Amino acid sequence: MSEGKRFDDEQLRGARFHKCGLAQAEFEDVDLADSRFTNVNLRGASFTNANLQGGKLTNVNLANVSIDDANISGLKIHGWNIADLIKEAQQRKGSS
Repeated sequence: MSEGKRFDDEQLRGARFHKCGLAQAEFEDVDLADSRFTNVNLRGASFTNANLQGGKLTNVNLANVSIDDANISGLKIHGWNIADLIKEAQQRKGSS
């Protein structure tokens, strides 16, 4: 896959991206539920109205990645559950 790739209105549930260059890729209205990104360069990529539920990102470059209006429930990055981190951050913010 080449860098700067555009994915629009695609059903990529369960897709496996391995050793791909997806820098500046655009994922818009894409279902990526349960997908896996392993050893992928996502620098500058954007995810807009994307379903990343249950996805897993391992050894990925996330520099300048934009995630807007996306379902990230259960998304894991290097073993971290992002939804839990967001909840914890919101709780800390609410108790300040």
